[in-house]
Amino acid sequence: MGGLPTYRWRLAPDGYATRRQLRALGLRPGGQDVAAELQRPRRRRGPLVAYLYRIDRAKPVRPMTPGRRAALAKAMTARRTCPSCRRDAGYCIPRSLGMCVPCSDTPTA
Repeated sequence: MGGLPTYRWRLAPDGYATRRQLRALGLRPGGQDVAAELQRPRRRRGPLVAYLYRIDRAKPVRPMTPGRRAALAKAMTARRTCPSCRRDAGYCIPRSLGMCVPCSDTPTA
């Protein structure tokens, strides 16, 4: 049984990081496989698992290009635009409602 090395929560050795920790350092996994995992026990369910990557094999984050920035801005505008009143709501429209809050509160005739 040659699985991944497993460490208890907060007891991982130096040199390993989660995706979020890598991102905070300006790095990305860069195609490497998961090197280890952290497990945090819970009482009534299975343990929480966080995958760890080696920092020395991580690559720098790719810079944001103008095309990617424009595509991201367009996607966020679509998420903020109400489909019924066509206004920018100023926040991301909840998927549960499918429209802005004022439109969802207005009764339909």
